[in-house]
Amino acid sequence: MNTIDTDYLVVGAGAAGMAFTDALLSHCDADVVMVDRRHAPGGHWHDAYPFVRLHQPSATYGVDSRPLGNDAIDTHGSDAGLYERASGAEICGYFRKVLDEVLLPSGRVRYHGLCDYLGDFSGEHVFRSRLTGERTCVRVRRRVVDTTYLEVSVPATHTPGFAFDADVRFMPVGDLATLEEAPSGYTILGGGKTAMDACYWLLQNGVQPDRIRWIRPRDSWVLPRTCFQPLGLVGGTLEVFAQAVEILAEAASIDSLYQQLEAAGLVRRFDRSVTPTMFRGAILSAAECEALESIEQVVRLGRIRRLSSKRIELEHGDIPNDPRQVCVDCSASGFLARPARTIYEPGRITLQGLVGGFTCFSSATIAVVEATRADDVEKNRLCVATPTLNEPSDWVRAYRGMLHTNVANAADPAMADWLESTRLNITSGLARYADDTQVQRALGRVAELAESAARNADRLLAQAGN
Repeated sequence: MNTIDTDYLVVGAGAAGMAFTDALLSHCDADVVMVDRRHAPGGHWHDAYPFVRLHQPSATYGVDSRPLGNDAIDTHGSDAGLYERASGAEICGYFRKVLDEVLLPSGRVRYHGLCDYLGDFSGEHVFRSRLTGERTCVRVRRRVVDTTYLEVSVPATHTPGFAFDADVRFMPVGDLATLEEAPSGYTILGGGKTAMDACYWLLQNGVQPDRIRWIRPRDSWVLPRTCFQPLGLVGGTLEVFAQAVEILAEAASIDSLYQQLEAAGLVRRFDRSVTPTMFRGAILSAAECEALESIEQVVRLGRIRRLSSKRIELEHGDIPNDPRQVCVDCSASGFLARPARTIYEPGRITLQGLVGGFTCFSSATIAVVEATRADDVEKNRLCVATPTLNEPSDWVRAYRGMLHTNVANAADPAMADWLESTRLNITSGLARYADDTQVQRALGRVAELAESAARNADRLLAQAGN
């Protein structure tokens, strides 16, 4: 068995691993070995459906050292007036170029694709080539970096949590793009962002709303895309953030919080007669929301138990099916539901979100703190993990994380410099707006309310049993 030495072993070359490695190289002289089971960097984007796009603007995604896209504002389509969002294919190509043109030429990164990590993130670290079977032992001088805690489940590779008969026209969402014959209708299985994308794609491609049946085990709160715009539109984003912080500081309960957020246009639901029980951080444009609201065949009978060509069995009842109906699997969970874990431990870093999403920003920030601070207590004070978004109360967790990462940490000069300079931070570059009254007013409101909002966030989470 071969043996190699390195400072950091990064397990996983998806968005988190790439953003971490790039930022680490920029802030210290460390050597890195990257191990990934896929043939190229990019993680789950290689398995995503062909019409997938980023939730967030390209301007804030990827690695800090290299822009993704052209920082352009769309002039047509559902995102007209908003910053461009890359497709899955663009993202895979981008990460390949980052590896080939940034990381490998540094001379401090060794990449091993098509390899499985066989260790448990402690003790001996071994990976095995999928092509040759050869095993390599890695002696790690500093830490192993676990990106798998952020693992994503997608329809193309997951195992559905229900049974289905062989005669059912069942397919993962990506196969919609390869249909050769129109079915009698489309039954969309799942209530998350993938299902939303599938429904919207069908509508955009001429399928009438009455031919779409949407099985939603849970309804979801969604976020307006206008609320998360960087660069030239950051003034509006800061106004929204200040408004959200004000609501968070005053809310008496989770229910009243959402009432105020909805009244202010900061969250949205597809049916005002149904109170959502899910919040996964899905970000949609107004045009997408309006299109999805046109689908009237919504089934709310709980999770799917079994599919047959004549009926669909659900937790709380059955509905009819027919052999020509296409059942589209959108039931994969996305980010796996996991509790927050201490990020910096002896010999190990576990990458997680700091702000309820925005994986690249969080991972790069964790790398910067690792490279520039010596004490794990201090590192864990600066970088506090936020659990995977799932329940409505997790909106509070996300904003609690934003207040800590972007407001409390800004009191530290080095952290303030990073937050101001990195392209991955949606509110970076604020020094350019020193004379902008909208920006300065919003910043003043956030500074005034941050402490009381953080205290009330903790109270609301305790009240909700979190």
